[in-house]
Amino acid sequence: MNPLTDLCGIITVLNTPFTEDDAIDIQGFQKNVQHALDAGVAGFLVPAMASEVDKLSPQEREQLVKAVLGITRGRKPVIGGASAPTTEARVTATRRLLDLGCDGILAAIPYHDDPQYERDLRALADLQPPFLMIQDWDATGYGVPVPLIARLFREVSVFQALKIEVVPAGVKYSAVIEATGGRLHVSGGWAVMQMIEAMDRGVHAFMPTAMHPIYTRIFALYRAGRRDAARALFNRLLPVLAFSNQHLDISIHFFKRLLRRQGLFRTARVREPILPFDAVHERIANELADYAIQLMRDLDDVLEYRL
Repeated sequence: MNPLTDLCGIITVLNTPFTEDDAIDIQGFQKNVQHALDAGVAGFLVPAMASEVDKLSPQEREQLVKAVLGITRGRKPVIGGASAPTTEARVTATRRLLDLGCDGILAAIPYHDDPQYERDLRALADLQPPFLMIQDWDATGYGVPVPLIARLFREVSVFQALKIEVVPAGVKYSAVIEATGGRLHVSGGWAVMQMIEAMDRGVHAFMPTAMHPIYTRIFALYRAGRRDAARALFNRLLPVLAFSNQHLDISIHFFKRLLRRQGLFRTARVREPILPFDAVHERIANELADYAIQLMRDLDDVLEYRL
């Protein structure tokens, strides 16, 4: 069975909780995984940038993946994050993630030119993961050329999914979906502030961090034909996204504080190097965390948002 068949909705990206002595808080991590499952997420991505992956040892990365797989037990797809600076490191990470039992592999491949990109993608595809999801990441530009994406999709059987995180994301969603006849699985990540636009454009899945009940409800309302209700709920989420999406580091700081206030994480500890989070940030984060928690409580009380 193709794991992508049901991978439509929210694929949550998991933060890494740390104890006061800087070890992974595996109990807090497991609580967040279960919370996401209870909220109805479609799948998991671990480890990824929101996991502070560059600050984790190979053993810690493996610990996180094993924890997710141990809880999901095949009920939801788990995508293993194999992004790394070099081809050799991505291949090594992919082999280990497949040995652990991941349902698919995600990797960000730096783009320099078409031949280089194709070589690096095929090096991962040769390992025959159940599916290969490429992270088209470009914080300042348009990322990988669409004609190259379309050709590799036609030629490389395991390349079945693309996570688009470029500027602007919207037009690239549409261009990729059109160029692949809607057969390439397309998901959105950092551009979650364009979630309604992305669904209008036919995007299959989204990869945000935390707030699992809100995101799954927005997606479910939209898919039920209730776009106005989905948009109304999404609009209530925008103050949180406007703050957290200033920068990846601000997002990590904020969502760890939210997860701590929810009783899932014991600390909001982050690893250096990371942008500072000052007293003004703390005050606003506390206000918005309370706001997000109340919004999650409202989901079944506000008639408009009920399914």
